[in-house]
Amino acid sequence: MEINERVKAIKQLFRQMMDGAVANSMRDKGLDYHLSWGATLPRLREMAEEVRLEGGADILYDLAIALWKENVRECKILATMLMPPEEILSEVVDLWMEQTETVEIAEQAAMNLYCHLPFAAEKAYQWMADDRPLYQLCGFHVLSRLFMEGREPNERGINEFLDQAVAALQGDSLSVRKAAMNSVFRFSELGLVYQRLAKSATKQANLDFL
Repeated sequence: MEINERVKAIKQLFRQMMDGAVANSMRDKGLDYHLSWGATLPRLREMAEEVRLEGGADILYDLAIALWKENVRECKILATMLMPPEEILSEVVDLWMEQTETVEIAEQAAMNLYCHLPFAAEKAYQWMADDRPLYQLCGFHVLSRLFMEGREPNERGINEFLDQAVAALQGDSLSVRKAAMNSVFRFSELGLVYQRLAKSATKQANLDFL
């Protein structure tokens, strides 16, 4: 089946699973998409698995690219679930970030795809230092996942992370503050030395929550 035909078939499935209550709830929370069918994340994960089994690995990259181009919530989330992290280029990741407009899509992209990139840490530190909230959000979410995997930053990375995290914790964006706080918790779980560093940094900023 051609990629365009697959995209059409997938969008038809979205129409069949339309959940007006979920879609209305998202609008109430400020998640106002151009088009949203209200599909739940568990159902989208099931769809992603079904697509992998039916289509094979060779079509996933092209299908993810095509789905992302659709201005539809479910298409973009599914794209982040299907894109092979070892195949997507850094330039394409940058483009996807530029085209990300909601907290939900940013969070899903970070957790489904960006944290698995071969260059995940590089992007995370770059985004964390950006002045755009959605970029910062992605950066902290990716670093949280890397810390959970036991990935320890070097001395420069530690200092940069703690500086940016403390600044974010004092910022205006609630979603960024939550992401930064979670990343600090994950950082502190790397070991006693990391816990002490995190405590010291947050305490100096009158943010002693560890």
